[in-house]
Amino acid sequence: MTYVAGMDAKLAMAIVWACLAMPVVAQAESVAAEPRQIPAREGRIRVGSAELYSRDIGTGRAVLVLHGGPDFDHLYLLPELDRLADAYHLIYYDQRGRGQSASGVLPADVTLASDLDDVDAVRKHFHLDSMILLGHSWGTVLALEYALRHPEHVSQLILMNPAPASTGDLKQFREVYIQELGLDYEQQRQIMATPEYRAGDPETVAMRYRLHFKPALARTGDYEKLMERMKAAFIRQGKDGIVKARAVEDQLMLDTWGKADYDLLPKLNAVQARTLVISGDHDFFPETVAEHIARAVPHSDLVMLTGCGHFAYLECPAEVRKTIDRFLDSH
Repeated sequence: MTYVAGMDAKLAMAIVWACLAMPVVAQAESVAAEPRQIPAREGRIRVGSAELYSRDIGTGRAVLVLHGGPDFDHLYLLPELDRLADAYHLIYYDQRGRGQSASGVLPADVTLASDLDDVDAVRKHFHLDSMILLGHSWGTVLALEYALRHPEHVSQLILMNPAPASTGDLKQFREVYIQELGLDYEQQRQIMATPEYRAGDPETVAMRYRLHFKPALARTGDYEKLMERMKAAFIRQGKDGIVKARAVEDQLMLDTWGKADYDLLPKLNAVQARTLVISGDHDFFPETVAEHIARAVPHSDLVMLTGCGHFAYLECPAEVRKTIDRFLDSH
């Protein structure tokens, strides 16, 4: 562990969003692997016309978890992240229009503003005046946006495998991504152009993601484990769920990376919470993505994990646990 302070627009954005998380994992797997058989509690949170699915587990300091995607749900973080439940009260929820929060939600109604309002609604539901906010991938962007708007409600920030916080860093990622994929990049383009992929066929979508995540993990065993989860997840979602999730991400693009001037970095000097940034030396986001965020946030620690990729909680669980415990115990 070490410490350090030309593609078309539609395809480019699809690739970036896909980097921000992996799909849902079967519920049975997460339940079976829960640490020490700690029971999880499920609920529903009414927010206007939407109903958000929530799941919380453990006791102690409250940690509100923001999943990535943004077109996925919280299950891909399980069972590994649940291991924190022996010391913390973990609160997960599926973001509006995704996972078990999809029913009755139109993709056109999902915006960055609605996502941020939902974060606050979940906080209020659990009667939290202040909370630790943990985001993974796309969830780090959401966490930073929320911390800027509601600093009084965030005691600490944990940003795991952060996504680009500016279009400049996004552009750099695109260049690195194409270079690392090589011939697989063109093959991926061909798959994404097929009618089956566009219609959300789970087998075709899984085939595309086998190429997409090749440079994202450090070890073959972790990569294959991820691929198995992903294929099962796409089958679980079905065609309609996959297509709807894409429409949600398209809407959120309009508010973030779809803007040529999207740049959170100059604003991050206003973040008041102590912040931990965790990344890996095999993440397919360049190390500069995490470095720029850590440099922009006034009170931040950057931890770069050796031999770890974009799914740090899955690939390096022991190191992630030690890093989080040390950070929270010291603040």
